[in-house]
This record gives sequence, C-alpha cells and structure tokens, in this order.
Amino acid sequence: MMQKRIDELKIKISEAQIGGGQKRIDSQHSKSKLTARERIQLLLDNGSFEELGMLVIHRTTDFGMDEQLFYGDGVVTGYGSIHSRLVYVYAQDFTVFGGSLSETHAEKICKIMDLALKNGAPIIGLNDSGGARIQEGVRSLGGYADIFYRNVKASGVVPQLSAIMGPCAGGAVYSPAMTDFILMVEHSSYMFVTGPNVVKTVTNEEVTAEDLGGAHAHASKSGVTQLTAKNDVDALIQLRKLLAYLPQNCEEKAPSLPYTLKDETVLNLGDHIPNSPNQPYEIKDIISKICDPDSFYEIHSEYAENIVVGFARMEGQSVGIVANQPMVLAGCLDIDSSRKAARFVRFCDCFNIPIVTFVDVPGFLPGTAQEYGGIIKHGAKLLYAYAECTVPKVTVITRKAYGGAYDVMSSKHLRGDVNFAWPNAEIAVMGAKGAVEIIFREDKGDPAKLAAREAEYKARFANPFVAGSRGYIDDVIQPHETRKRICRSLAMLKDKKLENPWRKHGNIPL
Repeated sequence: MMQKRIDELKIKISEAQIGGGQKRIDSQHSKSKLTARERIQLLLDNGSFEELGMLVIHRTTDFGMDEQLFYGDGVVTGYGSIHSRLVYVYAQDFTVFGGSLSETHAEKICKIMDLALKNGAPIIGLNDSGGARIQEGVRSLGGYADIFYRNVKASGVVPQLSAIMGPCAGGAVYSPAMTDFILMVEHSSYMFVTGPNVVKTVTNEEVTAEDLGGAHAHASKSGVTQLTAKNDVDALIQLRKLLAYLPQNCEEKAPSLPYTLKDETVLNLGDHIPNSPNQPYEIKDIISKICDPDSFYEIHSEYAENIVVGFARMEGQSVGIVANQPMVLAGCLDIDSSRKAARFVRFCDCFNIPIVTFVDVPGFLPGTAQEYGGIIKHGAKLLYAYAECTVPKVTVITRKAYGGAYDVMSSKHLRGDVNFAWPNAEIAVMGAKGAVEIIFREDKGDPAKLAAREAEYKARFANPFVAGSRGYIDDVIQPHETRKRICRSLAMLKDKKLENPWRKHGNIPL
C-alpha cells in the first residue's frame, strides 16, 4: 500500500513540475523568459529551495474549469536561502492559466507571507501573471485584497522585493506598489492599471504596452520601479545583490562584510569640486571614492536624477547614500527628487541602515509647474523623513547648502548626528548675488557698489565657519579626511538608541 502511494506521489510531483506542460514551457523559453521554477532555482542558494503547496489545485467548477486542473495552481511557493540567509519566495507560473490569480493561488501566497512575518525573513515575489482569474469572479478579487493586507502588515517589518518578469496589470499592480523595491525586466514585463486598449477607448490615446507600462517608462517617467534588468537572469542576480545590503527584519542590522582597517585618507578628493561655484561636477565620483571600493549600488538611477540614492559599504558596513547631483538641475530639489529621497530615507530607517548624506543644493526648483504640482507638500516629505529618522545620520556639505534645502538635507536641526562641511562650503539663505540684490536694492544702478556688497556677503556667509560657530556644523574637514571621519562617526554611532514619542503613527504630508 505504501509503495502504491509513493508511486502516486511521484506522478503528481512530476506533473506539478512541468506546470502547464512542455508546449507552454517552450513558449515561455521562446520569449527569452524562464519558467517559475527555473527562476527560483537561479535566485536561491543551490539546493536550498523547499516548496510548499505543490499539490494545491483550484476549486472552480464553472465554465469547464473542473476539467482543467494543474498542481500548484499557477504559482510556486516556498522558502530557501540567499547568501545563506532565510527568504520566502513565490513565483507566478505563466504556463498555468497565464499565471492568473485564483482563490487558491492567493491562499498560497498569503501562507508564505504569513510565515515570513512569523519568522522575520524577507519576502520576494516574482510576478508573471495575466491578472485575476475571471472564471472565479469576486473570489479572485478577494484573493488580491488578502495579499494587499499582508503587504501592509509586513511593511517596515521585513523587506519586501518584487520582480516584474512578465505582465502585471489591473489590481495586480498594487501588491508590488506596496513593497519596498520593484525590479522590472526590459522588453518582457509591463505594469499598468488600464491597458492600451482601454486607454484608447477612454482617452483616444494610442500607446503600446511598452510605452505605457514597460520597464523604461516606469524607471524614468513614473518612478514606479527602482531597478531594471536586461533579462531574467540579470534580474535574479540583482535581487541577490540587493539583499546583501539588507537585514532580515526590522529588529536586526544588515550583515557586515569583513574589512581590514587601513589608512582611510582619500587623496585629491577636493579636486572634483570646480573653482566656479556654478560649474557642475559628478557627485558619483565622490561617492565611489569615499565608499568601500565597488560597493556603491545605485537605486532609482533613471528617475529624478538630480538626487542620487543607493546602498554602499563603509568599512564593510551597509549604509544608505543620499546625495544632491550638481550635474542635473544644478542639484536643486524638486517634487520627484524629494519623493524619491524621502522613500529611500524611510526604508533605511525601517531597517536600521545608517544614512550618509552629501549636500550640494542651491535650493528648491522654482517655477509654476513645481508650485502647482505641490512642491510644498512633496518637499515636506523629505523633511519629515529625515526628522523622523532614528538611525545614525552623517552629513557632509561638499559645496552649497542654501535656503530651506539646507534644513531639509539632514541638517543638525533635524537630528543629524554628525554634520561636516568642506572648507569651500557655502551655507546661507541664498546665493550672494541674489542676496545683495534684495538687501541692497537701492544700489542696483551701481554695479561697482553691488560687486563690493557681493564680495562682503561672500566673505561673511560663503563659508562654513559661521554655521560651525553656532554648532550647526560639528567640524570643518579637509576633503581627503572625509572617508576616515565618516567611518569613525559610524563606528561611534553603531549602538545609537533614539526613539520617537509614542503614537499610533505620524501623519506624513502625503
């Protein structure tokens, strides 16, 4: 009897492992896409995957569905390890009903999410689905809502990563939208609430799926996705890379890599700053020289490029980097960059990742488009994020810090722990030329007098010493000392404890 059941089990397992059948697997491969099981095997450490729910089948009898039964019901779920650390994963199987979500499909995902919360480990979703299974009606919609609720419960408790590796449309997009990071595969994935056909019907706009919701559109225009990949394999490699910077949950710290202490001075770092205060320079050159070699991993690189965010390591420790980018819009803060940076700062704060901020900001971007678009509210998001943040915060002003943007960019007034400035730093309400034109407007007709006034203003405010005398800057440092001083500051702050007043939750200016 036992052997008979074992043989029966083996048959069921072999049927489950081929999903919708070899023909559909071949179709998936013909599109340069991997199957759900292939993706999981490449993502996880070799031999670590333990599948749960392999034998689940749907319960629908309507529309002849009782004659179409596939083990697993269109999603492969389970757990394994990445870098020898526990993770939970689900991968939608497009070879089974186009990966569409049914009641049982959703139950499998929810079970994995519940286990991740109980055990404090990241959740990774590999999305490749045609959407809700229409044969099930409201039951599939209820399944989506069950997943959404768990996304909210898990937010800030365990890292949630989403890889869009095929279609993701309609209500299905809201689960990835609530996760911490979204990665999309170029030319084979798309996300949108309403597809091109509906858009044409309602608005008479002609647009392709790629232009409406492809990886490039969401990476550069909407900002929905933080990362893009060239293909499935690249996407899985990037997920593994990203997880290396993250802790398992909100109660742990990110793992550190072994590091041998050495002379941490960085020669000629100041040479990157042009003599002219209005000339741009590449902030990423400075970031890469200050952080551990080859450790900077930029996030959201194609969106709101006037601010740079990403992960790096300082003496092996995982840190979050936020930096104004003088190469784009002179480094001004605007609506998109404020939202981008605020989201990143809040993520780092959720998961105990120290934040290093490089400041070169002439202010907020002026204009009616910004004002009508709500720059007041959106700029306040970044201010709120830094003020609320309790992780170690080290700030370096490399050149300009003007106006309200000085306050917003992790200033001492927002509980910055250690704030440095380079000797050439300018900390003031605004640039010297604009300031004297306002203060001494009666001298407008006298260029020589205005020039003298501008020189006086620069001498008094276009330096970090006034802020230093007030204690707003902890030290004025030479550029070559920057890495050493940041590393020592982070080491000093490693056991920092800071709690916000108890409350149900704050009311961030959404």
